[in-house]
Amino acid sequence: MRIQLIRNATLWIEYAGLTILVDPMFSEAGANPPIINSSNDRRNPLVPLPVDQGLLSDPDLVLVSHLHLDHWDPAAAKAVSKSAAVFCQPGDEETLQAAGFSQVQPVESSADYQRIQIHRTSGRHGTGEIGVRMGQVSGYVLQAEGEPDLYLAGDTIWCDEVEAALVKYRPQITVVHAGGARFVTGDPIIMDEQDVIQLARCAPYTRIVAVHMEAINHCLITREDLKTRLSSEGLGSSVHIPLDGEWMDYGKSE
Repeated sequence: MRIQLIRNATLWIEYAGLTILVDPMFSEAGANPPIINSSNDRRNPLVPLPVDQGLLSDPDLVLVSHLHLDHWDPAAAKAVSKSAAVFCQPGDEETLQAAGFSQVQPVESSADYQRIQIHRTSGRHGTGEIGVRMGQVSGYVLQAEGEPDLYLAGDTIWCDEVEAALVKYRPQITVVHAGGARFVTGDPIIMDEQDVIQLARCAPYTRIVAVHMEAINHCLITREDLKTRLSSEGLGSSVHIPLDGEWMDYGKSE
């Protein structure tokens, strides 16, 4: 398995002989307004794509965790091949079909695509009323013969649902969204440093990859923030924090 962090939550994955595009956000830097009720007015995305968009437009499979603009934007809807198989959470399929995609499959629990098993997981996109208003979000666990099990946790804080997924699947690799996104009031709506620490201590058997940082204006935790905190907790070797455009290679034994 090879994983390339593109930007934010967008990943390009080579897995079981197939190419997988995760949560594509193709907007040019600064094309979108700041997230409302955030602590700064920087326009999104904060940084450009690190690779040519054309290299990302013809995957075998697309995984969409939810339809917030930083996970599925009009630029991606326009650019991605309409013949790609698209898997999503229930309730999002009509929007994707309306964008012209002909092979859209909502995943209730599990689904198969060629050699890959796809299991949908749940999470919490924040706490309290904010978490309710942020709506349903999903993650995915990918399994295939000869490949490591991969858990894409999605836009979630550390919660019982994430812990349950880790216990059930015991993935070798876990990708978390760790930018600590938040509004001017309330708690973070995705993982922050403490959440990543809790996950690492709960599941020492999984290799953690932390993404979703330094690309959206209300994501306040930087790569350096996370690296420093993990180091202080003796967990620096447990979590990899890739740069945009970076490739990561993992074998079955990882």
